[in-house]
Amino acid sequence: MGSLTDEYRHIPVMLDEVDNLLGLRPGEVFCDCTLGGGGHSAMLGRRLGKDGLLIGIDRDAEAILAAGRHLAAALPDTPQRILEGNFADLDDLLLSLALPGVDAFLFDLGISSHQIDSSDRGFSYAREAPLDMRANPGTQTITAAEVINTKNEADLTWIFASYGEERWAAKIAQAITRRRIVRPFTDTADLAETIRDAIPAAARRTGGHPAKRCFMALRIYVNGELDALTDGLEAAFRWLNPGGRIAVLSYHSLEDRIVKQAIGEATTGCTCPPEVLVCICNRKPVFKTLTKKPLTPSVGEVERNPRSASAKLRGLMKLKS
Repeated sequence: MGSLTDEYRHIPVMLDEVDNLLGLRPGEVFCDCTLGGGGHSAMLGRRLGKDGLLIGIDRDAEAILAAGRHLAAALPDTPQRILEGNFADLDDLLLSLALPGVDAFLFDLGISSHQIDSSDRGFSYAREAPLDMRANPGTQTITAAEVINTKNEADLTWIFASYGEERWAAKIAQAITRRRIVRPFTDTADLAETIRDAIPAAARRTGGHPAKRCFMALRIYVNGELDALTDGLEAAFRWLNPGGRIAVLSYHSLEDRIVKQAIGEATTGCTCPPEVLVCICNRKPVFKTLTKKPLTPSVGEVERNPRSASAKLRGLMKLKS
């Protein structure tokens, strides 16, 4: 077993594309809202120099410890502030630093490779583990086991359909509520098997592991990921300095839809109805998009890092007045 820092190191997804999009310069303030193992920050932070500031935020206490050590060694001359917290609380976290503004933000959404591979987190359907799924067990109370064992059939159906876009959500919820009468669910393998058996055999032959969508739905629900994303983006828009940039890496359609909508609203100018020939709202766009269509990883990157396959990168810039 390696050190904590070694365990948390990961391959940063679309590093070159993120680097080009953010275009960090010496002396700027850069906030990595999803620090993880510090893979992106260790590389991007080199551009900040001794007069810049690297802010790293993560809700996972283990990640904070590991990334702090990694970045201290990788960027000894770059000032750093590493904060434990959820980017949903970005306003409070940045206020604690008494900053006037931020020049660049990075959101690398989804779950870290370390969390997937951790034997005690219960994020993966591919290994037996306690049914937990909390990103920060130290501060969060509700676990995936509690959701599975206490939510009624209608609620479970809604969670699987809304957050996992699972076609067989109703059948799966019914199977879970019937099985838990016999004994409660406590581990990932038991739940994955129940989900698999609830899906018709013909439907199990395509689309990857049968439990994939339900496990994603549970993780999103337990951690409040979509609400956090909306709140975090809104805060980042407010804190961004003129000329500042934001890059967002998403990994499934629900995340990307929220990012696309937020960028669309932020970059919209005139909102007058079509029948109004001359603008009367006088609304001017404050931001401009940097990616008309989302960027995706190269074939070579996907071969090197299969977990990057579903990544989509979007970005925007705050216009100078």
